[in-house]
Amino acid sequence: MKKTYKIEVDCANCANKMEEAAKKTEGVKDAAVNFMMLKMAVEFEEGQNPETVMKDVLKNCKKVEDDCEIYL
Repeated sequence: MKKTYKIEVDCANCANKMEEAAKKTEGVKDAAVNFMMLKMAVEFEEGQNPETVMKDVLKNCKKVEDDCEIYL
């Protein structure tokens, strides 16, 4: 399953950090951040609950960029 989320991030470098953090989150198969569109596309592993996984993605993203936001 693939979903797209609106994000708030200040710079392209921060967006790259968020993308890497999302990719390393358990339950995420792949992730891509589009800084210009302020969107994050996340592909979830089979059988994962997107809401639960996205809470972990947000926690991991805040570790690398504490003022970022993902609108779930």
